[in-house]
Amino acid sequence: MPKINRKGKAAVITNVEYSKIRQQIRTNKYKLLLDIGWFTGERWGALVQLKIADVYSEPGIASLDIIFPAIIRKHRPDGTADTTEIPVHEILKESLERYEPKTNSEWLFPSRCGTKPICWKNAYNILMAAVERAGYEAKGISTHSMRRSFVNRLRKSGITKEIIRTFTGHLDNKGLDPYFEIEMDERRGAIATL
Repeated sequence: MPKINRKGKAAVITNVEYSKIRQQIRTNKYKLLLDIGWFTGERWGALVQLKIADVYSEPGIASLDIIFPAIIRKHRPDGTADTTEIPVHEILKESLERYEPKTNSEWLFPSRCGTKPICWKNAYNILMAAVERAGYEAKGISTHSMRRSFVNRLRKSGITKEIIRTFTGHLDNKGLDPYFEIEMDERRGAIATL
C-alpha cells in the first residue's frame, strides 16, 4: 500500500523517477541532500545533521566514505546505534564536489543563521514540492522512499542481506525484510524456473 497521509509504506522509485524529481529541485543544496539519500540509503533525519567534516576530507575534496555518526542515526529500541561509513558512489562524488558548503558553518546543510542544520520538515517540504512538480504526488513518495529504493536497488543487484544491513543499521533480517518490494516480473521469473 503506497504511503498516503503518513500511512502505508513509502514508494520505491526508479532511476527515471529519481532523475525527474531531482530536476525539479531548484538549489544545489537540496539536490545534494536528495543525492546523498539516494546513494547512501540513510534516513533524512541523519542527512540534515551531517557536518562538513563527515563528508569532505579537505575543502572541495569529497571523502571516499561518508561518516554517519551514531548520534545522528535512528536508535534501536534498546537505545543503541552504530556509526557507519558508506562509500561514496562516483555520481555522488561529482555532486559533492560541485557543492560549495558555507565556510562559516560546520553543517553541510546549514540553516539560514548557519549555527544549526536545516530542519527535517523544511527538507521534506522541498522534496514534496519537487515530487508534485514532477507529477508524482499520487505515488506515495516521501523522504523514506530514497531509503527503500536504495535497499531494493541493492537487492536487485544481488547484494546479500548481510551487506545491506551494514548500510541500514539493521541487526537482523526481521527489520530489513519489510523494505523489500518484490515486483511482478520477479514473481513471474520465479514461476518460469519451475
